[in-house]
Amino acid sequence: MKDPHIVKSYDRDLESIQALIMKMGGLVEIAILEAATSLEARDEELAERVRDGDKAIDALEEQVNEEAARLLALRQPSAGDLRTVLSVMKISANLERCGDYAKNMAKRTGVLVQMAPMEGAAGAIRRMAKAVELMLKDALDAYIQRDAELAEDVRQRDLEVDQMYNALFREFLTFMMEDPRNITACMHLHFIAKNIERMGDHVTSIAEQVIYLATGHMPEDDRPKADRTSVETLRS
Repeated sequence: MKDPHIVKSYDRDLESIQALIMKMGGLVEIAILEAATSLEARDEELAERVRDGDKAIDALEEQVNEEAARLLALRQPSAGDLRTVLSVMKISANLERCGDYAKNMAKRTGVLVQMAPMEGAAGAIRRMAKAVELMLKDALDAYIQRDAELAEDVRQRDLEVDQMYNALFREFLTFMMEDPRNITACMHLHFIAKNIERMGDHVTSIAEQVIYLATGHMPEDDRPKADRTSVETLRS
């Protein structure tokens, strides 16, 4: 049998790492919403805070990786615990990428506030960002509860985000065809929408890690994806 003192120490270490994940996730949720809000409100100061806040998210990912590596080296966890530690590292990597995308959104806000707004675009982007933020909140809740059913629900909701992205892509094309002066602003808005769509993909990856933690198996079916209109339009 394992020494109970060692087991308790290991549990404390694992809980510490998982607390870092939740803190990191909370910062990413805030970054997503504030990046979208800064665009809609044309608030350069808020956009700057989002850009600066990414440093804290990066630092937490580094701390998670260091703590996880130390745990692997010193504790030599069993199969189930090893799965938890490896999943934590993958989740932190996905959170870090979401933070990067929020920072990229905020960078483009600084450019867009110098241009005439595209009617309705910022509000649509905020709604899309809110959908992803709620997906992330539920994915983190599913992680804490080891709730595979909730994680699968998050996974399915990525389809809605893809559909919102495709609708925005078509709208931006229309704006650009109607008036070439809209091209620069619409290209920036398109990249922001694409950043949010990619966040949805990373949140879906987090949900899949939760399913793996809860069941011991990754989902066997392909991720639900919306039509590929935007991709095919760009290729044509």
